[in-house]
Amino acid sequence: MSTIACGLLLIAIFAYVFYPERNVQAQVQKTRLDFLRENKDVLFENLRDLNFEYRAGKYPEEDYAAQRAALENEAAEVMAEIDLLERPAVRAS
Repeated sequence: MSTIACGLLLIAIFAYVFYPERNVQAQVQKTRLDFLRENKDVLFENLRDLNFEYRAGKYPEEDYAAQRAALENEAAEVMAEIDLLERPAVRAS
């Protein structure tokens, strides 16, 4: 009897976990601008973490300078693209 109960419980758990969601259209499509803003936030957080870890003595000066330059360049590219995408919206309004 307990084997049957365990089997039914297992089937119910699998059905709950793997049953496809019916509200697929409820998900919001991200625009390129949304993606870039999230990427900018991640890059700035990475820069803060890098500065903290450098001050804690985890990185030598050369590695810190190289990683900081790479993150700053990537952040500058993202900010430039955000500016480019937001500029037409500013002109239209």
